[in-house]
Amino acid sequence: MTAVLDIKGMTTEFRVNGAWHAAVRGIDLSVAENETLAVVGESGSGKSVTALSTLRLLPQSGARISKGEIRFGGRDLARLSEREMARVRGNEIAMIFQEPMTSLNPTMTVGGQIAEGLCIHRGMSWKAGMAEARNLLDEVRVPDAGRRIHDYPHQFSGGMRQRAMIAIALACRPKLLLADEPTTALDVTVQAQVLSLLDDLKRERGMAIVFITHNLGVVAQIADRVAVMYAGEIVETAACDTLFANPVHPYTEALLHAMPRVDRKADNLQPIPGSVPSISGRPAGCVYAPRCKYVQPGCSVHPELVPVDVNHGVRCAVRAQQGAAA
Repeated sequence: MTAVLDIKGMTTEFRVNGAWHAAVRGIDLSVAENETLAVVGESGSGKSVTALSTLRLLPQSGARISKGEIRFGGRDLARLSEREMARVRGNEIAMIFQEPMTSLNPTMTVGGQIAEGLCIHRGMSWKAGMAEARNLLDEVRVPDAGRRIHDYPHQFSGGMRQRAMIAIALACRPKLLLADEPTTALDVTVQAQVLSLLDDLKRERGMAIVFITHNLGVVAQIADRVAVMYAGEIVETAACDTLFANPVHPYTEALLHAMPRVDRKADNLQPIPGSVPSISGRPAGCVYAPRCKYVQPGCSVHPELVPVDVNHGVRCAVRAQQGAAA
């Protein structure tokens, strides 16, 4: 399948105390039409930075994409002007942000916020934009959409606000949707509804979705492929079923052991010792080595992401050698 988004070797740096440090390093990601790629990892792993870099939404004064390409629609987004990127954002690529209450404008009606993008990118009149806003709220299953397009965000529940965010993101029928922790603040029932809605809309529209989350339970429900991130790097990539059945990287294995399961007692959970290193304090070799129980002397050399099976790659010298030996 042809990739809708193809990121090659992307490195994004932040200025810290006058020096540039890589927040994400050497990122290779691709997602095809009608495919959901889940990007998973702890807070601080670089998941949101990857999404914000893709849309060039990081502040130019303190952040920069220093290396790599972001190929989309035959263009390298990293090289486009700000004017050209403004035509891409919300039109060809849309994003759902983490917290809908702070992402929605409290001074505008929900319908007005949906119509605004249609007027800007599609040249619709305000009346036509509001009519389409009603259709979009119907599509994302907001009850009584004809009345609720005139409501303000504070009049919507958390789940309804998230549906409104999805409607805004999908208004211009983008080819790619970046969903950054879209279900984190929701209870499990509403979360399941939102996940089902996104999956249905993806299939109906043939969109590509990059779904960012720290919740492996969500990954199992929605993802076709998974990229596991740690300390700004992709440490493992695989099809969803493969990753859960055969995790190779020690970090992926540790994440799965730390995940609550209905068939396992809570006291059997195994927390991962330590924490994700800061961008200015990452080790020179394997970034996971200080927390890894399988660490060996060879881990002082920075490992490459290498294939261990068909469409399954891992960034771990120890496990890659074991795979080669097998």
